[in-house]
Parts: sequence; C-alpha cells; structure tokens
Amino acid sequence: MNINVTLIGQMITFLLFVWFTKQFVWPPVIKALKERQAKIADGLAAAERGHLELSRAQEQVTAMLKEGKEAAAGIIVEAKKQADSIVDASRQQAHEEGVRIIQQAHLEVGQMVLQAKESLRKQVASIALVGAEKVLERTIDPKAHQDMLEKLAQEIV
Repeated sequence: MNINVTLIGQMITFLLFVWFTKQFVWPPVIKALKERQAKIADGLAAAERGHLELSRAQEQVTAMLKEGKEAAAGIIVEAKKQADSIVDASRQQAHEEGVRIIQQAHLEVGQMVLQAKESLRKQVASIALVGAEKVLERTIDPKAHQDMLEKLAQEIV
C-alpha cells in the first residue's frame, strides 16, 4: 500500500478534528445532554410524586366522603329521634289536655246537675205553695213556712 502525503494530511486533519471536537464540542453537548437527562429525571420524579399525591388526595376525598355520609346518617338518625320525641311529647300533651277537658266537663255537668236540682226544688216549692193555697183556700206566708217547704222539696227530689 502506498501511503502518500494526502493520506497523511487527511489523517492529521482527522486527528485534529477529533481532538478539537473532544475538547470543545463534546463537553457542552455532553453537559447539555446531562442537564436534559436531569430535567427529564426530575420531571419523571415530579410526575411520580404527582401520581402519589393524587392517589393520597383521592384516598382523603374518599375518607372525607365516607365521614360525611356517616355524619349525615347520624344527623338523620338524630333528627328522627327528635321527631319521634316531639311526636310523643305532643301525644302526651294532647292526652293530658283531653283528660283535663274531660275533668272540666264532668265538673260543669256536676254544677249543671246541682243547678237543675236547685231549680227543680224551687219549682216544686212554688208548685207546693200554689197547691197548698188551692187546698186551704188561703195564702200561705212563705217566710213562716220556709222550713216545711224545704223539707217537702227534699222529700220530692
């Protein structure tokens, strides 16, 4: 093989090109590649943290929803208990009011019976006076014979 000056010149130029590239071109390119690699790794790590935070947030939301549902169920149960208590209290109050009204009605009926008896006694006394006047054909003094008329009225009633 014939080695000539052109080949040696090309080899020297190639070696200079490799040396220049290794000294001045490759370090910034490798630095840029490493920075890019670091950014990509950071981005992947951030994405993974984001996924973990998202899953934690979803778990927290699920737990909060569960707690909210339990709290709502508790509130509903408490409201039902209060409603039942109010209904029972109203029933008890209505029953007591009914008993009171019945007792008052009994008292009023008793008073009306006494008034009716008293009225009947007075009517019997006046009828007895009229009857006695007719029988005796003279007027009887009601003040003088009041005891006798009351006794007669009590016997009739």
